[in-house]
Amino acid sequence: MAEPIRSDARRNREKLLAAAAAAFGAADGQPVSLESIARDAGVGIGTLYRHFPSREALIEAVYRAELAEVAAAAGQLLQRHPPKTALRRWMDRYASFVAAKRGMAESLRAMIDSGAVEISQTHNSIVGAVDTLLRAGADDGSLRADVRSDDVVSSLLGIFLVNASHDQTGRLLDLLAAGVAR
Repeated sequence: MAEPIRSDARRNREKLLAAAAAAFGAADGQPVSLESIARDAGVGIGTLYRHFPSREALIEAVYRAELAEVAAAAGQLLQRHPPKTALRRWMDRYASFVAAKRGMAESLRAMIDSGAVEISQTHNSIVGAVDTLLRAGADDGSLRADVRSDDVVSSLLGIFLVNASHDQTGRLLDLLAAGVAR
C-alpha cells in the first residue's frame, strides 16, 4: 500500500502543475524550461524532479489534470449559469486547454505514439462535456436539440486550428454558440 502524500508535497505538486500549465499555455509553441517552471512554482528543480522524473512525466500530468478540469467545468458552469451561457464560457475554458496543449505539442505527440495518452480518451471527455451542456440547453429550450456534441467539438477544433488572434477566436466562438442557440 502506498504511503499518503504529505500536505506540503501535495501543495508543491499542485503548484508545479499550475506553473507548468501556465508556462505551456503561454509558450505559443516555444520551448519551456523546467527550471523556469520550478522557479514560477516557488520550488527548487530537485522538487520538480522528485514529483516528475522527466519532462514527459510533467507534461502527461499537466495534460491529464487539465483534461479532467476542462471536462468537469461543464457541470460546474451549469451550476452557476444558464446552459447557453455555460456553453459559451466552457468554450473559452476549452480554448485555454487547447492553447496549453500547443506548448506541449511535441511531447504530447510522443506520448500519443507510445500509447501513454490516448486520443480517444480526450475526445470522449470533451464530447461528454459538450453533450452535458447541450442536453441541459435542450431541456430548458435555450439550445437546439438537434445539434450533435461531436459536431460542436469538430467545429471547435476547426476554430482552434486556424491560429486566429484571440479576438477572432472569440468572435468565432460567439458565432458557433449562436448557431446552436434557439
